[in-house]
Amino acid sequence: MPKKSESITFEEAKKRLEDIVRLMESGDLPLKKSLELYKEGAALAEICRKEVNKAEAAVRIINMTQAGEFEIEEF
Repeated sequence: MPKKSESITFEEAKKRLEDIVRLMESGDLPLKKSLELYKEGAALAEICRKEVNKAEAAVRIINMTQAGEFEIEEF
């Protein structure tokens, strides 16, 4: 996973999270590795949650703008 100073896209985070789930579901990992992956997965899930929230907010703004309720100059 990238360091905090680096950015990761939603798609990259989702893919890595899917990989982590697959690894953990295999049941073949030592406990220490499982805990490390769980921690990484929790951080990736938070990144995905934030990106989805941003996208939902953008859709709401677009819908309101198209409905003529208000205009936004910059998002």
